[in-house]
Amino acid sequence: MKKEFASLPDSMKGRNLYGFDWKEFVLAIPSPLVTVTTYKQDGKTNATMQSWLNFTSDENGFYCIFGGVNKHRHMYRTLKEREACVINFPAADHYMKCYATIWHNHDEDDEITAAGLTAEPASMVDAPRIRECFLNLECEYQWE
Repeated sequence: MKKEFASLPDSMKGRNLYGFDWKEFVLAIPSPLVTVTTYKQDGKTNATMQSWLNFTSDENGFYCIFGGVNKHRHMYRTLKEREACVINFPAADHYMKCYATIWHNHDEDDEITAAGLTAEPASMVDAPRIRECFLNLECEYQWE
């Protein structure tokens, strides 16, 4: 089914578009839906669903660029503190458990295990991986 829009669709009215024009916002989707994991200050796991990201590379490395990160939540804070994260790609059969990390998103929660997933240490960075995810990209924080 083809849909055509000449002006802002009703379903987008009143939404925070993070400073983007509505067309830019709509055209950026779909992008991968991932679960970004870090450790909190107390060592408990932090998991954040994220969909605004792009990948690029050059002669110095492979990079993930996040857009629309809430600077008042723990993904931003723990990434800046620990300078490491894992980008976990869930398969369809684990998507709802990854999504359930949202409901365990408090400073005192161990977010991965509370959602019924298995946290394991990453092999190259100081961050947890989600064992059930089919792809885990271990990342070091570079710049903002």
